[in-house]
Amino acid sequence: MKTTMVTRVARYLADRRGVGFRLKSEGCQLLDFARYADRRGHRGPLTRQLAIDWACLPKSSGRFSWARRLELMRTFARHLSLAEPRTQIPPLHLFGPAHRRPEPHLYTPRELQQLLQAARRLKGELRPHTWQTLIALLACTGLRISEARRLMLTDVDWDQSLLIIRESKHGRTRWVPLHPTAMTALRDYDRRRQSLFPFAQYFFVSVRGTQLPSSTVGFTFRQLRQAIPVQRHPPRLHDLRHTMASEVLQRSLKRHGRGLDQVLLLSRFLGHTQTRYTYWYLSARPRLLRDAAERFAPDVEANR
Repeated sequence: MKTTMVTRVARYLADRRGVGFRLKSEGCQLLDFARYADRRGHRGPLTRQLAIDWACLPKSSGRFSWARRLELMRTFARHLSLAEPRTQIPPLHLFGPAHRRPEPHLYTPRELQQLLQAARRLKGELRPHTWQTLIALLACTGLRISEARRLMLTDVDWDQSLLIIRESKHGRTRWVPLHPTAMTALRDYDRRRQSLFPFAQYFFVSVRGTQLPSSTVGFTFRQLRQAIPVQRHPPRLHDLRHTMASEVLQRSLKRHGRGLDQVLLLSRFLGHTQTRYTYWYLSARPRLLRDAAERFAPDVEANR
């Protein structure tokens, strides 16, 4: 019996997940590729052409999407080649870079107020309070929206003014300290939610008292951001994280000079695995990048 591509992919996913990789979206894409290959009647080792043909689907997606899909195939092919030496590895950068950071939108205080005012006008008994509290929490803590959506009632330590962010990106768990004003807002929302949904498990809930669906979050935020004047790049919820991080870095450089200790603390606070991900926020504000460069220049000259 010949091995199908679906069998190969299933074995690959089992191996990778067995050592801790989640591979949720990647797994769905690879299974889509496997079904595509089997429908075409492909037999034998994986070929470059087969990987390229699938990566270019759909044709309307564009080169960046194709590059991401081909990168996924390269990882799978390298793994497959260990057991099947005739496997062909797809070429690198055939469609250009597979990763790029979208230009962040840094919210002004005025824009944050506009967002909160738009949230206040939402219909429903709890919905306006859910969105006002959610936006404010993202703005002051830099949480990822996925982390906020997954918050359980037991993840709030009211005595210590802490949030526990469980099993976030890369499976990391961390504590996030909160300012007393943030705790006051969370307590107010907690009381409102409990009065309507006393058996809710999640902190932020939908109109049915269940976890906020990601699709609902995306749809609602697209409505709310219409309150902000048209931008070249439409603001995203994730940009609240960019705004918070770049603001902290700017204040650190202004108050403490180099601010290295503050960068390390911010890296832990945001849940980054490496500080280089935190330093990327320097590029979000041209002024911040310039100030950092000016402070770095004397050290370079001194060490020559």
